Amino acid sequence: MGFCMRSWFIGLSRAKKALILVSADVVFVVFSLWAAFSLRWGVMYVPKGDEWYLFAVAPVIAVPVFVNLGLYRSIIRYMEIRALWTIIQATTLYALLFAFILYESGIPLIPRTVSPLNWLIIMLLIGSSRFLARWWLQETYFRLVGGRSVADSRKKNVVIYGAGSAGVQLVSALEHGREFRPVAFIDDDVLLHKRKINGLRIYPFSSLSYLLAKHHVSDILLAIPSATRARRSEIIRMLEPYAVHVMSMPGLSDIAQGKVTFDALQEVDIADLLGRDPVAPDQSLLRANITGKVVMVTGAGGSIGSEICRQIIQLQPDSVILFEQCEFALYAIEKELNHLLSTSRVCRIQKIELLALLGSVVDIDRIEKVCKTFKVQTIYHAAAYKHVPMVEKNPGEAVRNNVFGTLSAAQAAINADVETFVLISTDKAVRPTNTMGATKRVAELILQALSQHSDHQYSTRFTMVRFGNVLGSSGSVVPLFREQIARGGPVTVTDARIIRYFMTIPEAAQLVIQAGAMGQGGDVFVLDMGEPIRIVDLARRMIHLSGLEVKDDDHPGGEIEISFTGLRPGEKLYEELLIGGTVSETGHARIMRAQEHVIPWSELEDMLETLKQATKDGDFERVRVVLQHVVSGFVPQCEIGDLVWKRSSALKPQA
Repeated sequence: MGFCMRSWFIGLSRAKKALILVSADVVFVVFSLWAAFSLRWGVMYVPKGDEWYLFAVAPVIAVPVFVNLGLYRSIIRYMEIRALWTIIQATTLYALLFAFILYESGIPLIPRTVSPLNWLIIMLLIGSSRFLARWWLQETYFRLVGGRSVADSRKKNVVIYGAGSAGVQLVSALEHGREFRPVAFIDDDVLLHKRKINGLRIYPFSSLSYLLAKHHVSDILLAIPSATRARRSEIIRMLEPYAVHVMSMPGLSDIAQGKVTFDALQEVDIADLLGRDPVAPDQSLLRANITGKVVMVTGAGGSIGSEICRQIIQLQPDSVILFEQCEFALYAIEKELNHLLSTSRVCRIQKIELLALLGSVVDIDRIEKVCKTFKVQTIYHAAAYKHVPMVEKNPGEAVRNNVFGTLSAAQAAINADVETFVLISTDKAVRPTNTMGATKRVAELILQALSQHSDHQYSTRFTMVRFGNVLGSSGSVVPLFREQIARGGPVTVTDARIIRYFMTIPEAAQLVIQAGAMGQGGDVFVLDMGEPIRIVDLARRMIHLSGLEVKDDDHPGGEIEISFTGLRPGEKLYEELLIGGTVSETGHARIMRAQEHVIPWSELEDMLETLKQATKDGDFERVRVVLQHVVSGFVPQCEIGDLVWKRSSALKPQA
């Protein structure tokens, strides 16, 4: 019967619910006034003469006050403790107004204590009735929409790490959810230990094992959005030995920008595993090539190119040209940036023109026409084929795109008098063992040679920025590991010894922009990537933070196995950022200038012509020979992989 009543009430329209609340409040107002008189006189009070009109006036005063202060706007089953302050304000204002009327009415012998008693009783009735109704309705609501009640044992017990304001808000949000039940707080502040917030006790980290065993906790939620990345990394390392799934609230910057809400739980950011706080960018370097200028990004839909576009938009350029050969990638980044332009306060200050252009970087006429038409001043050249195994299978396309695409873009920039041209390079260009790295090193050599070419005078300044892996890029292992863990494994690692440098995409993009502003012409900048990480250790940490255990000889009962598949074609155990040992510091702590060997344009031009002809002929053995001749230290570690070339060679008649 009770469940049916609650279901009936929840199903009513908002107007009918409000009418029921108003009717109940009218009864409470009349009853509280009667109770105040009764308590004061110590008998069952019966109004006399003119006193009857007070009971008619009281609701007329109370209801408009309650309406104006919002007592009927809140949804009762979602009402929080802070709604009590609104109730106190509304009942206090009503009590004061009614007291004024009461003592100006001229009715004799009305005790002054009636007014405070009336205020106290109405406040208790209004407040207690709403919170009792909240408790009464919540269980039914969750049965209706979720098939289970708040007390349902299928909800996961969770511990909140962080008893600050973010943690308190998170607990409040989770109370209305259907997945998690907070059972305790953990906090580092010793002054908070043994205290309670919203009925949850605050424990030190040393009590975690006790909490996990007592409450059968399955997840730990990090509510520390303001903590530094180094501190977050330290906490995550402390949690790794425990068999719990670790999730976190988003950072304050994402919340402030409106990208996510504070209760949008997410997997632990792998950047937190690195434990490296980014260096604050130099705003003068960020703005030098962007603010008030026409900026073009090639490969704008890629992982690095798209992040560079996001950074550029915040720096108030005059125009941004998105140049991309993949239609869907171009559509996606244009849509995202248009949304950013419409919501960002910074972007609304100045009108920024956004232009999405389809095209390939190998089409020099297309690039040159774009640059001249829109008077491009800065180009960030991020377009490249960079997936090592895929490039190894298709070396001809890699040479066309990475080598001759860079050459076409550079020559178009020269012809259109572009001021700055920044190439996004890679650590795989250093003593490469694969075609991708070799082609990127040739791209560097082209820009270096053009910068030193004395036969031609032009204004374009060429700069190259070389860095390692970025977290979350199209070729990153992180999304692959997440997918494999979600499937139940195995997690595939090529070699137990393999190590890589990692950097977040936003940090890499910011450093690229700043390095581009430092170049004088022909500079090769390398980014400080921090300490290298063993990929197998990264895999283990991700498995542990998912609340699972690695299955191996020591732990045969583990859930996720790590499988070693062997190095892929052209893959190295470790990457380098420098060819030689000569490097000099710059004005930025994370950016260094490398002194690299340069091939004069007069020599490189002939080599490129030979490379172009070999590529056109599909003679990839010759392509490899030319690459080895041009690129110092290129030692291929696999066979030439173009399937079309292999099939056509097999079909040729034998002599």
